[in-house]
Amino acid sequence: MILFCVIPEEQNETVRLSATIREEWISSIADGDMQALEKLYYASYQAVYAFLLSMLKNQQDAEDILQDTFINIKNGAHLYKPCGKPLAWIFTIAKNLAYMKIRRESAHETTSYDLLENRLDFSTVENYEDRIALQGAFSVLTDEEREIILLHANTGMKHREIASLLKIPLSTVLSKYHRGLKKLKNYMEGVTSGE
Repeated sequence: MILFCVIPEEQNETVRLSATIREEWISSIADGDMQALEKLYYASYQAVYAFLLSMLKNQQDAEDILQDTFINIKNGAHLYKPCGKPLAWIFTIAKNLAYMKIRRESAHETTSYDLLENRLDFSTVENYEDRIALQGAFSVLTDEEREIILLHANTGMKHREIASLLKIPLSTVLSKYHRGLKKLKNYMEGVTSGE
């Protein structure tokens, strides 16, 4: 069952993330308000998708888990306890579903973790050179560096919020963020200089 489809940015008046996600939407969802679910979806789907893509490294898997995340939100909204951080709650649901998928796949032995590692899909990037540059740039980052950079860049989350979400110290988030950016910069400078 597909709840929503991802609408291209030029056709969508998506609300930029940050403080736009309202806790009352979750309460309304618990009361069966599908418009509140739609508002929540459009205010957060890009950030959740980027987070899932950084974890799963596969566009189709990230889209599937994105849909599952919002189904779980719809079905479990009555369990939400207002604490001023609805986005953290959404990311926790998404993260748990992604981990379940990774565990299921590794238990079946049909997909090794090495194959998962190499499945980051940039098929939606139409320009071939851009796609190659993105694949190369992502390959120089560790999983945590990639998650931290994508969360910060795509969601506008502060480093402290990322540390809380990933359950790692703030100093680790900051060092991995800066180390990852330096790796990306060095990689891109090497690409543009022809090395």
